[in-house]
Amino acid sequence: MYKKLFIPGPTHVIDEILEATAVPMIGHRSTDYSDLHGALVPKLKQLLYTEERVLLSTSSSTGMMEGSIRNCVNRKALMTDCGAFSKRWAQIARDNGKETEVIKVEMGHAVTPEMVDEKLTQGGFDVVCITHNETSTGVMNPLEEIARVVKKHPGVLLLVDAVSSMSGAEIRVDDWGLDVVLAGTQKCFALPPGLCVVSVSQAAMDRSAEVENKGYYFDFWALEKKSVLNQTPATPVISLINALNVQMDRILAEGVENRFARHAEMAAYVQDWARKRFAIYGDERYLSPTVTNVHNTRGISVADLNKELARRGAMISNGYGPLKETCFRIAHMGDLQMSDVEWITGQIDDVLGL
Repeated sequence: MYKKLFIPGPTHVIDEILEATAVPMIGHRSTDYSDLHGALVPKLKQLLYTEERVLLSTSSSTGMMEGSIRNCVNRKALMTDCGAFSKRWAQIARDNGKETEVIKVEMGHAVTPEMVDEKLTQGGFDVVCITHNETSTGVMNPLEEIARVVKKHPGVLLLVDAVSSMSGAEIRVDDWGLDVVLAGTQKCFALPPGLCVVSVSQAAMDRSAEVENKGYYFDFWALEKKSVLNQTPATPVISLINALNVQMDRILAEGVENRFARHAEMAAYVQDWARKRFAIYGDERYLSPTVTNVHNTRGISVADLNKELARRGAMISNGYGPLKETCFRIAHMGDLQMSDVEWITGQIDDVLGL
């Protein structure tokens, strides 16, 4: 049975975008593909408020996270851990033989600029890695403020996992001085998974030129060499790139600021509902605009709730990791509308008799 997804990825994909993935195939070295690639990238730059390069990677976001580490870390990386997904940065770095130091905060809390500044004053770091929006806790880290602190420390690059925020929340790459910002298309872009968008600053490119043993597939310079020709070094996921081009037309027609406002409006609605029916998990000063983590103060069976929602054509997320059954998550991202979040919260009310 078809289920509308209110989970933090993959998200609901509308029919128009599904149809855009099913167009006839073209050659990836043809002018048809170059025209498609060349049409898409400027739209992504507009979304990210950047004049820097935007690269396309046929991979999950995790692949490009690993690529970013391999391209940008020579000595030591400062990691930030505020939940299940932000832990991945440090794991990737360690598995690639990079020295790391970790700022760890309690789940439900945000990493603050002061924490980052204190660590960076010790010196010796190449990069700071941050997860903008932690989907396991429903917390968004203050990226702009953290970026401002990182700028105070020459030679330190800022690498950003924007997987569940890009195209759902404002990210001003140039104004904030972000060096690498990456996201898969299966979350706020509301496409099927398999494609990653990444902006890369000149400083990050310069660092990459100095680093040895970067590997092959995610080498920034290999991607750049083909990107200037509106190509990719390896075969790209053409179907998703076509769909993303269609989706970017829709996003720009809606208006980037309007899109962010819609996400904020949906978030406020779900957060208000959660406070009335249950409670919000996490620090209310840093709540995510794309997913709400509801504290299960009523002790309901989230698994049973999801079984009933499935019969009604919907799916939400259980709590992640140690938060399973003690929380549940409702995503409000991508092409979902206010009518959708009103419907899903109404269905939960009905199932639970609230």
